[in-house]
Amino acid sequence: MELDKLFQMQKALDCHIEQNHGLENEDLFTRKVLALLVEVGELANETRCFKFWSLKPSSAKEVIVEEFVDGVHFILSLGIECGFDQKQYALEVHESTSTVTEQFLRVYEGINIFQVGRSFDDYVRLFELYLQLAALLGLKEEEIEKAYFEKNEVNYQRQQNNY
Repeated sequence: MELDKLFQMQKALDCHIEQNHGLENEDLFTRKVLALLVEVGELANETRCFKFWSLKPSSAKEVIVEEFVDGVHFILSLGIECGFDQKQYALEVHESTSTVTEQFLRVYEGINIFQVGRSFDDYVRLFELYLQLAALLGLKEEEIEKAYFEKNEVNYQRQQNNY
């Protein structure tokens, strides 16, 4: 995954949003953490992985990848908040032996650990857990990047329309 490019795009979008909403001097870390938690919940809801009481299938793959990418936006944005976009690193995504439901819980745990410690290692671990979830959902790196680029454009359009 082209992290440098994704970070650059996210940084530009974040700056645009902060300028549009007069938030340049605000600490947005906790709001971004909550936004990420909500986005992960929306993704879980679309997968329906935890809905043992329902026979309805998960949403279409296009919906799943779009929801997944919403989380990527906030993970990148949190990394920018902490200055981690300036670091050089490669994410290592190992095959998970967890179920999708278990992996969602691991992602939530990773978010909470990162929120408290704000360390680079905790950030990398969170990103890797999220990418492990992508693999369990059958999402490929190329389609994640493509969906990120598309959603980034949508987010700019939303800002132009006073979203």
